Amino acid sequence: MQGLRVIFAGTPTFAAHHLQTLIDQGRHEIAAVYTQPDRPSGRGKKLAGSAVKKIAEQHQLSLCQPASLKDDEVQRQLADLKADLMLVVAYGLILPKAVLIAPRLGCINVHASLLPRWRGAAPVQRAIEAGDIHTGITIMQMDEGLDTGPIHSSIQCDILDADTAGSLQDKLAVIGSEALLATLDGLVRGETGAQIQDESLATYAHKISKEEALLDWSLSAVMLDRKIRAFNPMPVAFTTTGKERVRIWQAIPVRQKHGGPPGTVLSSDSNGILVACGSDALLLTEIQLAGKRRMLASEVLQGRTELFDPGIQLGICA
Repeated sequence: MQGLRVIFAGTPTFAAHHLQTLIDQGRHEIAAVYTQPDRPSGRGKKLAGSAVKKIAEQHQLSLCQPASLKDDEVQRQLADLKADLMLVVAYGLILPKAVLIAPRLGCINVHASLLPRWRGAAPVQRAIEAGDIHTGITIMQMDEGLDTGPIHSSIQCDILDADTAGSLQDKLAVIGSEALLATLDGLVRGETGAQIQDESLATYAHKISKEEALLDWSLSAVMLDRKIRAFNPMPVAFTTTGKERVRIWQAIPVRQKHGGPPGTVLSSDSNGILVACGSDALLLTEIQLAGKRRMLASEVLQGRTELFDPGIQLGICA
């Protein structure tokens, strides 16, 4: 089967998995790889390349890192590649119409939800936060809207009770890579029957803000658990105890009636830190104090018990 000449555009690890799978299959010619410019990273804020850049360099692929695709010269260079198709996976830059129509077959996108549900920047996190029992991958023909284009294919994936955004994204990267290769095979065979999305079913996955990560203890334990898992590994849910900021990596909802105000520490022992919620309670099992590594809550209690004595109310700054 003859392959396609493609441009790959992506940035994070999720996208890098797709690029590596495309390289490993070896059926399609990668004319160029587009990724976002290097960004300051780590405590030293040194410039670091994206996960996609690292893969492209390892395989000596042509690499482009424009700050924007709106520049006329950038668009001309992309068009000069004379690609059959542009593959977009978590790229993070807007594609103007001139870019969308430059490749012979246009641009397709790997989106981490079952469109039209969860269009937008944070589909994995919003699916977990909303308590969805499944999500998936959609391969979509791109248009000028926000994830509104016709659907080539979609594959469902269950969301487990223990899934975090990180673990779910890892599963979706594998599924998405397989779906992408299958879609490319279909396009080579001339299969172009993409289906229009049902606008009445559309929901939007707005970008996660750091402010959202502050836990509101008046919510139910189940809802707080969803938020904690949705914001793991970024931006990580947090609360406060006195002047200390505490990141919460893992917790377990517990069915328990209590008379304390939401945020009150009900108990702290070898099982963890049990906190009163708007309904039921939440057992914090893995936490992180400022400037420290993530630890089991029971380990933290061995040295900083006073931060979580029963009766202390979390989420109130001293």
